[in-house]
Amino acid sequence: MPATPMDPRLPRDAQSVLELAARSMFDLFANASEGMLLVDRNGRVVWINDQYRRFLPALGYEREEDFVGKPVSSVVQNTQMHQVLETGKPILIDLLTNRAGTFVVSRIPLRDDAGEVIGVLGIVLFDHPETTLQPFIAKFARLEQDLSEARRELASRRRAKYTFASFVGTSPAAQEVKRQARRAAQSNSPVLLLGETGTGKELLAHAIHAASPRAGRAFVGVNMAAVPETLMEAEFFGVAPGAFTGADRKGRDGKFKLADGGTLFLDELGDMPMAVQVKLLRALQDGEIEPLGSNQLIRCDVRVVAATSRDLAQLVREGKFREDLYYRLNVLPIRVPPLRERQGDIPLLIEALCEDIAARGGSAQHELDPGAQALLTAQAWRGNIREL
Repeated sequence: MPATPMDPRLPRDAQSVLELAARSMFDLFANASEGMLLVDRNGRVVWINDQYRRFLPALGYEREEDFVGKPVSSVVQNTQMHQVLETGKPILIDLLTNRAGTFVVSRIPLRDDAGEVIGVLGIVLFDHPETTLQPFIAKFARLEQDLSEARRELASRRRAKYTFASFVGTSPAAQEVKRQARRAAQSNSPVLLLGETGTGKELLAHAIHAASPRAGRAFVGVNMAAVPETLMEAEFFGVAPGAFTGADRKGRDGKFKLADGGTLFLDELGDMPMAVQVKLLRALQDGEIEPLGSNQLIRCDVRVVAATSRDLAQLVREGKFREDLYYRLNVLPIRVPPLRERQGDIPLLIEALCEDIAARGGSAQHELDPGAQALLTAQAWRGNIREL
């Protein structure tokens, strides 16, 4: 069977193929769309087609000559044509709402032979999308609702777990700690919790957030000792999309971004590497972060509560902790006393712990023999409440 001869009307070179494809696509959009307009490199409307003219009265223009030649941002409310001119990136699908109604639109940059953007073609794909695209809009609304519910659930998990009522104790030392912490909660300044391991510093950090004006926002904690040094920068500041081989194409938010508007708790602050200290200081001073692999600065509003069991002043003298960062964080220092300095609270702590153990185990609460309680009260408790 002889081969079918090629149509002589089809072009053979790439340039002609592109020109034919562009002309065909333009004709397709011109005939199938609800309207088209063209703006030049200065953002002025230079052309509209016949279908687009029917929108002019609703936009406030009776004559085409009153519309064409004007800056598109002044004649089409909420347009994003200028964004395409600036970035050179198309917006293939978008919802536009203005005086004429709500539309599904597409915006395509036009380039010259040198690749320079010389204009933008705007295409009205659908008008009245609430009827023509109702199934898609309904599905989008459901997805948006599911996303909103997931965000609320995630935010609730990041809320403070403890309040000042959770810090058990009536001793003068315990009362003084709670007094200082309550005052600190009303400030937006950094708080530095100083104390031995197991004294309840993390619990106090939660309580300070819960009593602060930021209580409705996220409480995000990070333990310096638990994060490998090689991952700490990404953990704090996040990773830009495609920052390195194998990275998530969507990127990943860091703790600063997750805590935006809320509280960032830095536990075991004394274990922070020097390289990260520099970037943390810059973030605290400028209120901006730069994700790993990105050149873009992102504004972040976080209130920092830090905790350490180490002597930061000594680390500064030894050159292991930056002096400027120490002063930046040591604004509202609160010393959390060890258990041996508040032995009078031990019976109350024992009772609270027994209640907690019984609740978690689903069993009846047991009472300690007075002799056992006296023995526990007399211990040194080097591990403090955690050991108890």
